[in-house]
Amino acid sequence: KSRDVPSCVGLAPVNRQRLQSFITVCSLTDLIVVTIGATVPTGFEHTATEEVNEKIGVDARISKDRGRIYFPITTDKLSQVHLLRSVDNLFVVVKEYDSYQFKDSKEETLMELQQLASKLPWTNALEVWKLNCSLKKKKGNRKGGGGTKLKPNSETSDAVVADTEEQAPPEAVAAAEGRTNAENTPDTEACTQDSEESAAAAKLIKFRVTCSRAGDKHSFSSNEAARDFGGAVQEFFQWKADMTKFDIEVLLNIHNEEMVIGIALTEESLHRRNISHFGPTTLRSTLCYGMLRLCKPQASDIILDPMCGTGAIPLEGAIEFTDSFYIAGDNNDMAVNRTVNNICHIQKRRAGKSSASGLPIDTVRWDLCNLPIRTSSVDIIITDMPFGKRMGSKKRNWDLYPSCLREMARVCRPGSGKAVLLTQDKKCFAKAISRMGGLWRKLHTVWVNVGGLHAAVYLLKRTGLVFGQAPEEFHESPGKSWI
Repeated sequence: KSRDVPSCVGLAPVNRQRLQSFITVCSLTDLIVVTIGATVPTGFEHTATEEVNEKIGVDARISKDRGRIYFPITTDKLSQVHLLRSVDNLFVVVKEYDSYQFKDSKEETLMELQQLASKLPWTNALEVWKLNCSLKKKKGNRKGGGGTKLKPNSETSDAVVADTEEQAPPEAVAAAEGRTNAENTPDTEACTQDSEESAAAAKLIKFRVTCSRAGDKHSFSSNEAARDFGGAVQEFFQWKADMTKFDIEVLLNIHNEEMVIGIALTEESLHRRNISHFGPTTLRSTLCYGMLRLCKPQASDIILDPMCGTGAIPLEGAIEFTDSFYIAGDNNDMAVNRTVNNICHIQKRRAGKSSASGLPIDTVRWDLCNLPIRTSSVDIIITDMPFGKRMGSKKRNWDLYPSCLREMARVCRPGSGKAVLLTQDKKCFAKAISRMGGLWRKLHTVWVNVGGLHAAVYLLKRTGLVFGQAPEEFHESPGKSWI
C-alpha cells in the first residue's frame, strides 16, 4: 500500500526564461498540493499537530516513527510552514509507503531501491524545492552554512550526516524534468549580469542522499541503502554527488516497514533560531516551545525560569507568548551573561526588521534555594533541571531537588500555579516530590529524548496547601509511583 503525493493542479511545463516568474509569482492556477514532513521533539508530536492545525489550518498525522509528523499544504502556505515553532526540520514528501515489502536478500532489496529511483513522482517535490529556494533568497543569505542536521537519537541508526554551505539555487528546470539542459548558452555579447545568471542556472546540480533507518529486520544498513539509492538517483538525473556542498538533499527514511522518500527544505534545524551564545546544556527552542504549550500561558502570567542557563525557555516564551512576563535567573555568572547576550541578539534582530524590539523578560543572578521573590507571586515555573551528566552530579541532585522544589512551591501561587520541569534524573525527582508534603500534584508526564537521553517533562499543579503549614516529610502510600 502506498500514497502518492497529490499531483499538480493546472501546472504547465516551464522553460528557463519563464522559471523566475514562475517561482516568484504563484497564481491560483499554479498551486501544487504536497505533503510536508516535519521532524519534531520526540514526545511532543501531539503539540506539533495542534500547532499545525492552529496556524496552517490542516490536520497533521503522527508517523509510526516517533518524532515525525506529516500534513498537506498548498504551495502558497510554504512560507507559513517555516514559521512553525514546534518543528526542527522540514521536507517535502516525494512518496510514502505504509508497508513496503523489503526482500529477505540484501542484494535483492538494494537492487529494488535502485530501480525505484526512476519510478518515483519527483516533479511536484522538485517544484516545491525550487519555490523554497526562492523564499530563502528573499529572506537573504544566512551567515555561514550548516546543512540539514539530523540529530541522532536512540531510534535512528546509521544515518548519514554532513554539513553544507548556503548555495544559490541551481538549474531547477533540469531537476524537475530529470535531466540537465545545456541549451541556450549565453551570448558572448550579452551583458555581464545576464551571463552570470545563465551560468549559475546551467551549473550541474549537486546532491546527496541521507538515509535514516530504524528496525532490526532489515538485511541492509543505512549506508548501503543511501549508497545504492543515491547511485540510481545520480544516474537518473545526471546530478553530481557531493556529501558536503550539495544543492539538494534527498531523504530516505525507513522505519520497520514504513518508508518515506523526501527532499529537505531546511538547511539547518529551526531549533537554533533564538540562541547565539550557547552553553553546555542549551535546550532546543522547539523543545522549549513544547514545554511552554504544556502549561498554557495566559495574559499577565508571571513565568519564572530559576535555572535558565542560556535563557532558551524564557526567550521562546517572550517571542511566542508575548502577553506574559518572564523572569530568567541562574546562580552562574556565565549563564546569566549568555542569557543577556541572547536577549540582546534577538532585540537587535527584531529592530532590524522594523518590529517592536522590546521583550517582556528580565534577567537576575540568584541563589536557586533562596529566591528574591515574594511568596505566592508566580503563576508558572518552567525550567530544565540538572541531569547530573554534563552539569552537576547525581549525588548533588539528592540535596538540590528537594530544596529547589520546596522553594518553587513557596513562590508559586497555591491552587492555580503550575510547574513544568524537565529532568533525566527521574528517580531522584520522584523521591524529592514525595517529600514535599503534598504541595505539588502531578498532572501529566511527557517522555522525551534529549541528546540521546531518556528524560521526562513533568506538569505539576500547585495544590491549595499553604506553604509552611504542610508536614515536613510526606511518604507515598505503597504502590504509588511518580514515574
